[in-house]
Amino acid sequence: MNRFLVAVFAVSLAGVAAAQTSMPPNQVSAFKDTSIFKAPPGSKVAILEFEDLECPACAHAFPIVHVAINQYHIPLIRHDFPLKMHIWSHEAAVWARYMQDKISPDLATEYRREVFASQYQIASKDDMMNFTRKFLTAHQQSMPFVVDPTGQFTHEVDADEQLGEKVGLAETPTIVVVTDNKGWIQVKDVSQLYAAIDAAIAATANEPSTPAAHHVVATGKH
Repeated sequence: MNRFLVAVFAVSLAGVAAAQTSMPPNQVSAFKDTSIFKAPPGSKVAILEFEDLECPACAHAFPIVHVAINQYHIPLIRHDFPLKMHIWSHEAAVWARYMQDKISPDLATEYRREVFASQYQIASKDDMMNFTRKFLTAHQQSMPFVVDPTGQFTHEVDADEQLGEKVGLAETPTIVVVTDNKGWIQVKDVSQLYAAIDAAIAATANEPSTPAAHHVVATGKH
């Protein structure tokens, strides 16, 4: 996207409270509730994403999103939204939550990355369990006998799913570049993610600087 169009988006975000726009233009989804579309405290701009570990489009978007948060030094607010027709994505999300909480956030992110890259090899819950076992072994980690004995991680995934339903999601991934002034840009074409971030940064350029947030913001505890 050229600089003129980025400037147009920036003006629209800066000049209208709770601006709603998209890249490409005029493709905003019919959301029911956008109250969560805002950057976390300490950040001017962030990426909010709902993803499904069994979704091929999410697999395509994953590396682009993660390069962007590292390049721009902005946080990712990630939510799980396993689609009903996908047979193993909910359990995979529970495993990712286990790794994030019990081992390390970096390992959890790497697990998501490798699940996305290996989707074509995972056709059942058994395949997913075998993949997870091999992943943990390769990273010198033991497979727990019970992954979620208290139901904590299942609750977190379910809370994200309920949040997505409240928002009125129609697809995964749903990617939105959000700002601290409640302006946001839905990114319908992930190849335009950088342009959306540039526009959001331009729209918030005159606001006071605040401390940076963590790159991946924990979700599911609503």
